[in-house]
Amino acid sequence: MAESSRNTAGGGVRADARRNRERVLAAARAVFAEHGIDAPMATVARRAGVGVATLYRHFPTRDALVRSAYARQMETCARALTEALAAPDPWQGFRHLVETVCALQREEGGFPAAFVAAFPDSTAEHARARQRAERDFTTLVRRAQASGALRADFHPSDLAVVLLAHCGLVTALPDDDAASRRLVAYLLQSFRAGPAGAPLPPPSAQTLRGLPIAADGPRRQRAPRSRP
Repeated sequence: MAESSRNTAGGGVRADARRNRERVLAAARAVFAEHGIDAPMATVARRAGVGVATLYRHFPTRDALVRSAYARQMETCARALTEALAAPDPWQGFRHLVETVCALQREEGGFPAAFVAAFPDSTAEHARARQRAERDFTTLVRRAQASGALRADFHPSDLAVVLLAHCGLVTALPDDDAASRRLVAYLLQSFRAGPAGAPLPPPSAQTLRGLPIAADGPRRQRAPRSRP
């Protein structure tokens, strides 16, 4: 009976720890979306309703917290790259990868900055994973170019430019899915070696007068509802 009580108590402790961890991760995503990934760790702890010591017990560094908060999105990106490499048509694989990553940037407020941030490789495993992803993407680019679909002067580093540009758009217009999809379509068409194919998605409802740009720089603003 005593052993059973200890197991029950232990299970309760483990369950509490799991709940605390999930609260911290949910709070981190919310705080990062509102204030950026450089927001104080104490702010995340307060949002989660836990002590700072509890937060650091689960996530000893900011890098660990960011990686864990967006683990699902990072796994989706890795899977999209694997699928892109396996696609019979290299251009379709390339397009699938770009659209998948940009969709994740659009759907999760803090993910754009987390994805493009130059976090240090905190472990040899992280360094190897990054190097493998870069190598695989370069292979995908070369295949798409060899097929004649991707322009010959596209460089693998151009993907970073694409993601930074899209990050700026979704940060300024977090609710304007139409603007996001249209920008991605424009960029993909610009990368094609041949003439443009499919028509662009419908335009955004944005106007120059309504752009969320203040005299002292961009500001976040809810975008007007996109056209149906």
